[in-house]
Amino acid sequence: MSSKVIQAMYNDDDILMDAVKEVRAASHHIEEVYTPFPVHGLEKAMGLKDTRIAITAFMYGCVGFSFAVWMMNYMMIEQWPQDIGGKPSFSFLLNMPAFVPIMFELSVFFAAHLMVITFYMRSRLWPFKEAENPDPRTTDDMFVMEVSVDGNEDELISFLEKTGTVEIKVTEKH
Repeated sequence: MSSKVIQAMYNDDDILMDAVKEVRAASHHIEEVYTPFPVHGLEKAMGLKDTRIAITAFMYGCVGFSFAVWMMNYMMIEQWPQDIGGKPSFSFLLNMPAFVPIMFELSVFFAAHLMVITFYMRSRLWPFKEAENPDPRTTDDMFVMEVSVDGNEDELISFLEKTGTVEIKVTEKH
């Protein structure tokens, strides 16, 4: 299913922010905004929900911590107990202070690596994926706002021209 979108191009991030606020105030649906660099506050101006990726980072850290506790208990207490520096390995709790750096490092390791994998899967960034950039200039100096056409196309184009756009294109989005 394809839908018609209007791509309004801007050459300044402040003008883009004002335009996003005007378009949202006029109850038009913004499909996507492409920028050459992160624009602070854009997600709030677009009305996007907060991300839950911090929750997944915490869960991945807990998985890493649990793995570290299991690994150190199995290797140092159950499988091959050793008397290192006069500290007998009879219980995990007595030797846990020595294992804290390993537990911390594995928590960070699991959180970092699994977060990268989660980000790529969530963003659908696969190896050899074609770029979804509507215009190559958005990687250099232009900002593009895609607005879906739900009614009168000419009226929407004239509205977007008043927001300070530099160029307007009407395309089909698949």
